[in-house]
Amino acid sequence: MRCRIPFVVLMTSLLAVAACGRETQTGAAPQQPSSVGEGKATGEITVWAMGGEGENLGRLAAGFERENPGATVKVTPVPWDGAHNKLASSIAAGQTPDVSLIGTTWMGEFAKTGALQPTPSSFDRAAFFPGLWATTEVGGTSYGVPWYADTRSLYYRKDLAEKAGVRPPATWDELKSFAQALKDKGGAAQGINLQAGGTGAWQTFMPFGWQAGAELVDGEGKFTLDTPRMRTALEYYTSFHRSGLSSSDRLVPGAQVADFVSGKIGAFVSGAYDRSVILKQGGPEFASKYGVVELPKGERAASFAGGGDLVVFKNARNADGAWKFIRYLSRPDVQAEWFTIQADPPAVQSAWQDPALAKDDFLQVFGRQLKVAKAPPAIPTWEQVAAVIDGGIEQAARGTASVSDVLRTMQASAASIGTGN
Repeated sequence: MRCRIPFVVLMTSLLAVAACGRETQTGAAPQQPSSVGEGKATGEITVWAMGGEGENLGRLAAGFERENPGATVKVTPVPWDGAHNKLASSIAAGQTPDVSLIGTTWMGEFAKTGALQPTPSSFDRAAFFPGLWATTEVGGTSYGVPWYADTRSLYYRKDLAEKAGVRPPATWDELKSFAQALKDKGGAAQGINLQAGGTGAWQTFMPFGWQAGAELVDGEGKFTLDTPRMRTALEYYTSFHRSGLSSSDRLVPGAQVADFVSGKIGAFVSGAYDRSVILKQGGPEFASKYGVVELPKGERAASFAGGGDLVVFKNARNADGAWKFIRYLSRPDVQAEWFTIQADPPAVQSAWQDPALAKDDFLQVFGRQLKVAKAPPAIPTWEQVAAVIDGGIEQAARGTASVSDVLRTMQASAASIGTGN
């Protein structure tokens, strides 16, 4: 998952299971198996994967089957818009597959149901980008393995920047003057588009929060949404809306890229997945008109870490084969191969040294960004808290409430929701 899917409320049956999970998980953390079993995988391994990953995973699984002739991988594609309910229903009914792709922001929720196996400690967490591995950890225990990566960087119109006589920004101050120049001298109606509310707005805002030194929770697991550093970030972020450098209205899906290609928007924050959309709309000749750079730094460099994790369920019929399949998908060469099939950026750091990725200057920007990318806390209630943040951003961007009032309300609402732990 690229973490752009709206939250779907848990079904009543899952809530009952989740409650049982909370009761059974008090006390000591689950014991993690030390390693994946020796020898080749055997038997049928059932896998659910969403979107394009589900449609294309079979091509990659063929290599695993050649190396493990006694094993068969059965992939079931699942649409993203129904994935949450399907997973919830399968857990409640005790009819899960062996392996499933899980959106990173769902990990805390599903881990707390007690339905996921802890990750074998033989998986080397240092092989993965730190922010991505953090998405698998709930209460100090890992319950999955990062499969592919998502982060945010800054897209900008190179031609408009050249017309305006400005270089890509590296700091917050430079970003403000850059956006102003793209509007005043480059001809863009909006110097930059920063999402002004709506589902997923927190993914655009929180890199600024982290850059300001803010955190979402403290060392005790308590929400820290109303702090001076978070206030600095939200005031800076919404200053673009108040000054007319960014629209304070929600854009309909697809409008951001369309307006970027037309020149209405001079810059925007997004993931590597938008490259194909931009080139589809702008055509091959548009490639020279835009560029991408790492997000400008505040007090520190930071971005959002998301993507997709692979999990094995407690009631998996072929757990050994499942973990061996995940281990195969985590090999650097297989991660690089998957990129050539699905264009999913690798979660394994060494895979970025593969020639298919190393020679891609555009993609390498996102690889560098991943080194400083951070994930939200893996808590069962995160999607509910995220919706509160999305709403607060919209109020601040539109000026219907002051930044101080917004943060105070966000803090109170998040505290009321709790972490679910």
